[in-house]
Amino acid sequence: MKYKQLTVEEREKIQELLWQKVSVRGIAKELGRNSSSISREIKRNQTEQRQLYRPRLAHEKALERRTHRGQRKLDTNKQLLVFVKAQLKLGWSPEQIAATAHELAGASISHEAIYQYIYAQIYRGGHSYVKPGREDLRPYLARRRMRRMKKGLRKSYRICKGPLPSIEDRPKEAEARAVVGHWEDDSMVYTPTCPVRLRTTNDLTSGVVFIAKTKSSTMADANRITHDRLGSLPIELRKTLTRDRGSENMGFAELEQGLGIHCFFAHAYHSWERGANENVNGLVRRFLPKGTDFRQLSDEDIAHIEHLLNSRPRKRLGWKTPYEVFYELTGVALRD
Repeated sequence: MKYKQLTVEEREKIQELLWQKVSVRGIAKELGRNSSSISREIKRNQTEQRQLYRPRLAHEKALERRTHRGQRKLDTNKQLLVFVKAQLKLGWSPEQIAATAHELAGASISHEAIYQYIYAQIYRGGHSYVKPGREDLRPYLARRRMRRMKKGLRKSYRICKGPLPSIEDRPKEAEARAVVGHWEDDSMVYTPTCPVRLRTTNDLTSGVVFIAKTKSSTMADANRITHDRLGSLPIELRKTLTRDRGSENMGFAELEQGLGIHCFFAHAYHSWERGANENVNGLVRRFLPKGTDFRQLSDEDIAHIEHLLNSRPRKRLGWKTPYEVFYELTGVALRD
């Protein structure tokens, strides 16, 4: 049966029955309405101080809401829109924005409403071009997807349950950068719709970096690359591995068992805790600017970039190269 809005007469009847201490179920039965509808009506329109239900005021609010039906909150609340855009450009996720909007902007909004607004700026929900006079906010999302994914399409993985090993528990010698064997890694993405990634793994002390191309964004493929590159080193050079909380990094238990290494995770949205790796990725971007199709890169191309980074002198290393420092500290030569 199609739902009909409450009339002003029904709202006045609600007030009368409330005065008579009639229960919500009793009111619903008297009006021939669903009890949940009556409950929502009362809670939505009670005054805060004395919890009084005022039928005329309730009816005016209902009529006002109807005038905004079909309009997004960010289309009608310009102050909130300014806040949302500013926080997106600071790198905040829609979930973070939604959690703090009431406190910081004086208005509440759900993360789903933010996502819907972002993709509503593009014709056909992200499948076409930006509407005239609108701004494309998709580049500020973490995964920068051009279109929204339908629910249920994302693959599920068997991951370790419970809290992840925290960077706070990582040995202090990793921060001191006194010995080789403390690593960081990450996946580089330029085209969100392209499954191919670049995987960078760097040693904190020597600055040596390994770069490899994955065939997909899966946990298994990321593990394979990490195992191949670090597995070629002596076990004493595989002390710790610090990474972010991306889904492709959740297979750390298998790496710990296979490599004899201890994995740790930076706090969410704390990329600076993996600053060395972030710096490495910035250096790689000089060779592979944004928009590069990783599918067109050969293994030789990637090996060449890796060699250029590892063979250039670094001020932090006293103008020695990462190759040189790695060999001096370990006796392991990484060059042919």
